[in-house]
Amino acid sequence: MARPNRSALARSLALPRAPLRGVYPVLRYGAISTSSGTRVETPSRTDGLLDAAVDWAHYCQGRRAEACDFTSAVESARDGNGFVWLGLHEPSTEQLAQLGQVFSLHPLALEDASSARQRPKIERHESDIFLAMRTLAYVDRVDREAGGDVVETGAVMVFLGEYFVITIRHGKHASMSGLRKRLEENPQQLALGPSAVLHAVTDKVVDDYLAVVDSVQQDLEEIETTVFAPRAGTDIERIYQLKRDIIEMKRTVRPLAAPLRELSERPRRMINPEIREYFRDVTDHLTRVHEQVASFDELLTSILQAGLARVAVAENEDMRKISAWVSIAAVPTMIAGIYGMNFEYMPPEMTHQWGYPAVLTVMTGICATMFRGFKRNGWL
Repeated sequence: MARPNRSALARSLALPRAPLRGVYPVLRYGAISTSSGTRVETPSRTDGLLDAAVDWAHYCQGRRAEACDFTSAVESARDGNGFVWLGLHEPSTEQLAQLGQVFSLHPLALEDASSARQRPKIERHESDIFLAMRTLAYVDRVDREAGGDVVETGAVMVFLGEYFVITIRHGKHASMSGLRKRLEENPQQLALGPSAVLHAVTDKVVDDYLAVVDSVQQDLEEIETTVFAPRAGTDIERIYQLKRDIIEMKRTVRPLAAPLRELSERPRRMINPEIREYFRDVTDHLTRVHEQVASFDELLTSILQAGLARVAVAENEDMRKISAWVSIAAVPTMIAGIYGMNFEYMPPEMTHQWGYPAVLTVMTGICATMFRGFKRNGWL
């Protein structure tokens, strides 16, 4: 995409002077002249781009510059004076369109940035790099609904240019406020340019993966202990829920490996060579996360199969006990049924004075023998 003429862009973005963290509810645009001579008509009235901004700043030599309006900061960074870091949270389609006009971003990348379900990937354009990542957050039990998800997902997109870095966050977690503060405490790192912010964002996302993996491992160990504990019930629903969440974790973690590997191995004009080496460490951490998640998936599959097998065994044991007691009860029922017919001509013991005690003794003996046999065979 051709870059807008600087003077024309400055006139079209006639923003009022405001503090560094100011909010602009309305931005007015006119016709923007491009370097090819064409004129692109833009809406005369749109929602303010900075309405979706969590924070933004202009950094020169690794330090936050003095307060100025957003347009002046962008123009100064474009002229070679540091870079602008703009952080947005769930911007609207109109705000993304405005963002593309200000920084000359590719429309397809802006479309991808509008979706919270975007698959992790990296795209290279003439004037910028677009990186999409999925985020993970562990849901504590006190905040988790019955049968609810153990992990939640979100998205972080990064636009990286020579004079700007834009982070777009979807979801309520993976906040970048603390990350910005830590980077500002290390001006030497920020002095390396926008790619230093890109590395810090990817490192934070992968570190969040590690924290989620540690929490999920505790749940997995608890489930494993419960399944194989004696006389413990098997919560198949909970096992299946965790299995589904681990599959979602695999979909989040695995596709990010290729973009990080590319950032660490392939030289890029907008990636500082010193920063490129740091991406290797992030890639190693991601590999560790992927291996752990894969092992969780295999272990949980075994636990699920063991749990189902244990339920089946328990059901078989119950059926054997029921069958044994039914067999024992069938003997006295049969004998009592025969002697309860009250026919005139019955076996001789009917007229014997010890006939009744004898029949009861025989029934008791048969039942005791059957009980002992069932007990010895493990049915009772």
